Order: sequence, then structure tokens, then C-alpha cells
Amino acid sequence: MLDRIARVSDAHPLRVLIISLLVAAAALGVGIGLIGGLSASGFNDPSSNAVLAQDDIVAATGASAVPSVVALVDPGVPVASPEGSAAVAKVVREMERDPDVARVVQPSPATPTMTSEDGTKASVLAYFGDIDEDQSQVAAARLEDELDRIPGVTVGGPWTAAAETSSIVGEDLFRAELIAFPLLFLVSLWVFRGLVAALLPPLMGALVIFGGFFFLGVGNEVFGLSVYALNLVTGLGLGLAIDYSLLMVSRYREELARHGPGYQALAVTLRTAGKSVIFSAVTVGAALAALMIFPQDFLFSMGFGGLIVAIVAAVVAVGVLPAVLALLGNKVNALAPRRWRERSEAADQVEQSGGWYRLSHLVMRRPAIVAIVSAGFMILLALPAFGVKFTTTDSSVLPQSANARQVDQVLTNEFPGGNSTPIFLASRAPETPAAQKALQDVVKDIRQMPATASVQPPRFVGKGTWQIDATSKYRALDERTTALVQDIQALDKPYPTKVGGFTALFVDQRSSLGAHLPWAVLIIVVVTLVALFLMTGSVLLPIKAVIMNLLTLGATLGVLVLIFQDGRFEDLLRYDSQGAVDLTQPILIGALAFGLSTDYAVFLLSRIKEIRDAGGGERESVALGLQRTGRVVTAAALLFCIAMGAFATSRIVIIKELGIGTALAVALDATVVRALLVPSLMALLGKWNWWAPGPLRRLHERIGVREGG
Repeated sequence: MLDRIARVSDAHPLRVLIISLLVAAAALGVGIGLIGGLSASGFNDPSSNAVLAQDDIVAATGASAVPSVVALVDPGVPVASPEGSAAVAKVVREMERDPDVARVVQPSPATPTMTSEDGTKASVLAYFGDIDEDQSQVAAARLEDELDRIPGVTVGGPWTAAAETSSIVGEDLFRAELIAFPLLFLVSLWVFRGLVAALLPPLMGALVIFGGFFFLGVGNEVFGLSVYALNLVTGLGLGLAIDYSLLMVSRYREELARHGPGYQALAVTLRTAGKSVIFSAVTVGAALAALMIFPQDFLFSMGFGGLIVAIVAAVVAVGVLPAVLALLGNKVNALAPRRWRERSEAADQVEQSGGWYRLSHLVMRRPAIVAIVSAGFMILLALPAFGVKFTTTDSSVLPQSANARQVDQVLTNEFPGGNSTPIFLASRAPETPAAQKALQDVVKDIRQMPATASVQPPRFVGKGTWQIDATSKYRALDERTTALVQDIQALDKPYPTKVGGFTALFVDQRSSLGAHLPWAVLIIVVVTLVALFLMTGSVLLPIKAVIMNLLTLGATLGVLVLIFQDGRFEDLLRYDSQGAVDLTQPILIGALAFGLSTDYAVFLLSRIKEIRDAGGGERESVALGLQRTGRVVTAAALLFCIAMGAFATSRIVIIKELGIGTALAVALDATVVRALLVPSLMALLGKWNWWAPGPLRRLHERIGVREGG
């Protein structure tokens, strides 16, 4: 197949390129239209008790159990005055006119917590009817637009936060691309020392992003995906496209020097670098696809986005880039100053005196010491991870300027009971005095719990459903509140009962992620082991790779704790610490780190094996392999760090965590792991690196992947 691609690319390069550009333009046009409906929610397991409790209340009452939108009214006069009452009434009328609002609650003597302690502000609550998450987000944005026209009104609440998140993610994505593309071009120019070659990786990156948007939009029509997948498709797509382009272009320039322009150079490039690209894309895509095992739409969307972008990146690198290279021929080195060209040619020709060659031999002189120090450094970075605390997405992930966050802060700081956390129970029981009495016993049990602030008597809300409302003395994600929810869940209840509310959603989310995590880890580890075995024929090399990937992940999580949980660099990174790390980020970054680490391992180990199979000695193969791939892998890692690190500019905290965490994992893998741990451990094990039991060795001879075969 690869030879056929080389022949077509060599014979009809212009035709292939024109068709590719037309397909990319169509994909962009269709994709942009389809991704507009991506959701900003999807962090909860739809089968969890907390979600089902909400569904039971909606089915019984026709309205949400918790407020969907909160309007903060500041009339400039006391709320109890005629002018203040008129301002509140105007907001109530506007909310009641909205077709998706089922119930509106306003301040009254029976609801003292809805008026601020100084009496100058009021909160008005809108409860949506039986509508899905996407409709709720649209309704919240519509209400915000309508209520913003009223002076002194600020709109917040969970669905307003979701709508604002969608808007901010889109704006931040555009800004990140504006930052990343010029930097990527400059670094590519430094790596290739030629304008034409430097333009190829960013251009291929653009094609991958266009294709990724199209398939993300199609996936959204089928599954309903999260808006956060846009960031992954953009950052990962750009990074993989650049990685693969660097590998392909670098190898093509080597073959161009040996064979000159034409079919031979293209064919060898595709048989070697092209095969590594396909293999890498399969492993990266499979590792990220493991996230699709989670029921949360956020992680499912990230897994789907990672899978499709890895496939698109491989198709562009192997299917489109060869045609461009065939069209350019020797001109791939054009527009390069003579001094740059001479340095580039010298760097390509240097092997046994190059910097990476010397470094690897330096490391292999004292392999045990280097391995111990390097591993110790990674473990030291990982130590803070043992104190990690987890949080989930709420208005605190938004910037201070966001309305939803401002409303939440005012309610917390200025309203009585602002720190109290609503919890509700939905019980399936008949409308009888006996059922009411039995549920009153549950209320007594909850009232005796130390973290309980208040509990309301059970009330029948219709369709065989009773509701009990309780509040915690503490904030929603305080450990005492989560313990209260767990204690309520553990109560011996007379009727089938589900516990809902924001804290219950977090408790159930944590439980769901914990239940599905072992399966995802198993998939990722098996993919890594199988992929590297097929590439190397070794049993020990894949096991070492998994251990080193775990070190990288631990070190990355430790640094994330130091930054985001402990609140370091808040001014520099422009964020407010939540005092914890988002619960989904270690899982997402772990999948990315495993996939990308395997990606770089494939690049390096395939070259080492190629040299060893050609007769190179054990240590000499490592040194030459590192010399031939060191500059390319380092450049690829740097460019990937720029592509993902650009998301550090995002105003959404979890996007910052994703960008910084992924960039850090790649940087550690390309420096400490590839430059120090890999050569030192390979020197320690020598020929045992390539050991495999007889049956597996024979299996590899039949189905293994061989560089250049």
C-alpha cells in the first residue's frame, strides 16, 4: 500500500494536492456549521443516582429540582421598598414569559435567604421544565440576553455558566491559534533552516484541524459531544500533524541526499517514516479511544476527538504530504540562506560526533547512576500528587469577569446561608400518611447529622414521588458536605430513594470514574505493550516503556498539584486556584501522556532497531538511533508543547490544566525520559532489551512491524 501511495504521489502530485485542498475546504465549511451545537456540560454519568433523582423530580413536577438560572437584582434601593419590589416583579414577569421556564421563585417572608443581609439585593430563581442539556444551555443564553436589558440585573446559575463557558472556549481557541501558529512557524524555520520546509508542518496542521472539525461535527450529530473536545482536536491535531510532518520531511531530506528526487526517495520515506507514522497514529488513537469507555460525555468526547484526529493526522502525513514532497523535489530545501543550508547539511551528515551521539555515550558510561538520579528526579516531582484533592466543574472555573461567577460570589458572600449547599431526596412512595410518617423518620436521621444546616419536611410532588430538601452548613465540595451526602446515601430508607444536588453529582461522578478507570487503564497499558512488542519484538522494552510512562504521568500530576491546587503562579497564569485539581484531568492527561510517550518511543526504538538489525552493536545502535532521531523528536516535542501550551492562555481553568499538563508531560518525556532514562536503561540491560520467549519471538517474526520492510 505504501509503495502504491508513493507511485501515485510521484506520478500525479498536483492532482492529489488539488483534491486534498478541495476536500479540506469542504470539511471546514461543513464542520464549522456542525460544531456550533457542542455542549458545555456532560461531566456526569447519566445513569448515576444524582442524575436520576433530578429526572424523577422533573417527571413528577415538570420543573427542575434545583434552580436553572439565578437573576441577581440590585435595584439601588432596598428590595422591600416599592421601587425595589417593582424591579423584582419585572424580572419575575420576564422569566415567566420564557417558554422553557416551568417555575419561578421570588423573595418572600417564607424565603428570607433570597434577600441579601443588608436588604439591597434579591435573587430570583428560574426552574426549567423537561428539556435536555443542549436546550437548557440555549434557554439560559436567551434568558441572559433578555434580562441583561433590565438595569441592575446580573444573570448566573448553572446553565448560564455552561452557556458562558461555550462562548469563552470558542474565543480562547481562536486566540490560542493566533499565538501558536506564528511560534510554530518560527520553530519549524529554526529546525529545518529553510522557508519551504518550515511551512509544511503548520500547513499540514491546518489540514488536520479542518478534517478534525468535520468529523467532530458529524460525531456531535450522532452522539452529542462536549465543546471542550474542540481544544483537544485543535491542540492534538496540530501537534500530531507537526510531529508526523517533521518525521516525514526529515527522512525525505535524508533520502533526497542519497537518491535524488523521484519515486525512490518517496518510497523509502513511506516504507520507513510513513510506517512509523501509521503505527504511531494507531497507538495514540487507541490510547485516547480508551476514554470512550467512560459514560461522561466530556471524557467520551475527548476520546472520540483524540481517535479521529490521530487518524486524520496519519492520513494527511501519509496521503497528502508525499504529494507535496514529490511536487517540490529538491525545492523542499529552497529559500534557505547558504549558511543555514550548510549547517543543516552538516547536521544531517554528522553521526558519530553529533551532540546526541556524545550525550548518549556519556550517559551509557555511568548508566546506573544516571538511571537512579533521573528516576529519583521524576519521583520527587511526583510526590505532591499523593496529596491531590479533586474538584469538579462549576462557576469557579470561569474568569472573574463572567456573570455566572460574579453572581455565585455575591450569593456566597452577601446572602444569609450563602455557604449552604442544597441537597434533595427523591423517594418513590404512595401518597399516604404511612409513607409520610416513614419519610419523616428519614428527615430526623438527616437532621441529627453534624454537617446538616436544615431539613424540610417531606412533600408529595406528584406521580408517586416525594421530595425532601436539606442543606449543608458548608460549601458544596467541602469534605464535610461530601461526607454528609454519602451518609444520606447510606441511610436505611423505607422506600426507593435517590439523592440529588450538586454535591451528590460530584460524589457519583467520583464513584463512576473510579469504577471505569481500571478498564481504561487496562486498555491503554495493553495497547502500549502490544504496540511496542509488534514494533520491537521485545517483551522488556514495552514493560520499561509503561513504567517510564507512569513516572511521567506521576511527575506531571505532582506539578499540577503544586501549581493549580496550591495556587502558585496565579498572577502569571491569570487564574484563581480552586484549591484542587479537576477530577477528570488526571485521566485525560494520563491517556494523552501514554499515547504521546508511546509515539516518541516508536520514533526512537524503530531507528535503534533498524540500526541494530543492520549489524550495529548494542550501545552503538542506541547512540546512533538517538543521534538520528534526537533533533527531530526534540523539535517535535517543542512544537507540540507550543501547540498545547497555547491553551495556558485560556480563561477556563480546566483548559489551562489540560494545556500545561500535556505540554509538561511531553517535555519531561522528550528530555528526562528519552535523553537519560532510555539510553541508561538500555545500556544496563544490553542484549536483554530485545529478549522475548520463543513463542512470542516466532509470533513477531510472522506479524511484527519492521522498519523499511
